[in-house]
Amino acid sequence: MAANHDSYASLRIPNFRLLITGHGTSTVAREAQIVVVGWQVYARTGDPLTLGLIGLAEALPFIGVALYAGHVADRANRRIVALIGTFVMMLSAIALLVFTYGSLRAVWPIYLVIFLSGIGRSFTRPAVTALSAEVVPREIYSNAVAWRSSTWQFAAIFGPALGGLLYGFAGPAAAYATVAFFFAASLVSMGFVRHQGRPVPLQIPVGESLRLGLRFVWNEPVILAAMTLDTFAVLFGGAAALLPIFARILGAGPQGLGMLRAAPAAGSLIMGVFLAHRAPFRRSGIALLSAVSAFGACIIAFALSRNFYLSLLILTLSGMADQVSVVIRGTLVQIMTPDHLLGRVSSVNQIFIGSSNEIGAFESGVAARLMGTVPSVMFGGTMTLLVVVAVALWSAPLRRMREIGVT
Repeated sequence: MAANHDSYASLRIPNFRLLITGHGTSTVAREAQIVVVGWQVYARTGDPLTLGLIGLAEALPFIGVALYAGHVADRANRRIVALIGTFVMMLSAIALLVFTYGSLRAVWPIYLVIFLSGIGRSFTRPAVTALSAEVVPREIYSNAVAWRSSTWQFAAIFGPALGGLLYGFAGPAAAYATVAFFFAASLVSMGFVRHQGRPVPLQIPVGESLRLGLRFVWNEPVILAAMTLDTFAVLFGGAAALLPIFARILGAGPQGLGMLRAAPAAGSLIMGVFLAHRAPFRRSGIALLSAVSAFGACIIAFALSRNFYLSLLILTLSGMADQVSVVIRGTLVQIMTPDHLLGRVSSVNQIFIGSSNEIGAFESGVAARLMGTVPSVMFGGTMTLLVVVAVALWSAPLRRMREIGVT
């Protein structure tokens, strides 16, 4: 099997290349924007809770519209849905640029723009996930997930570094203008995708359609356990929201913040390329549990570090561990989910994982206000390890899960 493994199978498909290029370009824009917004807001307020509120502003759309967005991704043209969502995110970047040029001092309009951007992202993510599965043969899903995730991680390295450098050397206005440009480039790339998809006519009420996605996940114990594991790991292990504070603790400016923000993605990219060049895991359940445990240990180590370069290394290792989890979970969802449910199940996954990133950011901000920055991050890493133990004891099917993708 290893001898027949084609590491570049999915990349040989033009529509898949265009799709992940567009998705990667929009990720560069979003990740750069996160760095710029975080530094700008914290510089104005000096309050860690305001960093958590940024996450909350983006989490609310996830929770509010994600299921409906998955329903739309299964019933409408997925390419058009992705284009509209990306266009909304581009308008949000333009709004932040206008606020900066106007020397706006209030913070709440920024939260409003992030909220609107979150709505656009809520519709884009399930559409892109389902469309990327639709344009490649099912037997190379694992390879496609690895390359799509690696592209995302490369963008998540370049984006924060770009945002930090632009903020530090050219100011926030130049940074937001560049973000808007990258969103526009994403629209162009996805606009050239020629696969139109086959929307399924609506034959049941919308409410029942949304419940179908939830019921499918609930009745698949391995998917449910994998999503639960990642949800709580991300929720408690989300130190990313507090990186502006750690950048100051470590004596780094916005440029250093960009490097810290990019470090997990760098580790994820390294691991993602490695996974794309190897056959699927033979004991996927144990690999998933081990990866999340390593992630929790890295979060604790990061909280204790007082050396900038050691912190970069630890965050890089955390990204490598997280990427193993991402690939296993992504492959699991695409392999086990029927095509007509991919959008809705992706939206459920988005609620589990996507919203937990932002809610985790809010939790981090609240915990930092109550416990202090370092103790709150150590607490989060410890809780992640406890979650791994709890899920391992609860889900025997996950522990026993073996190879889930054959390429």
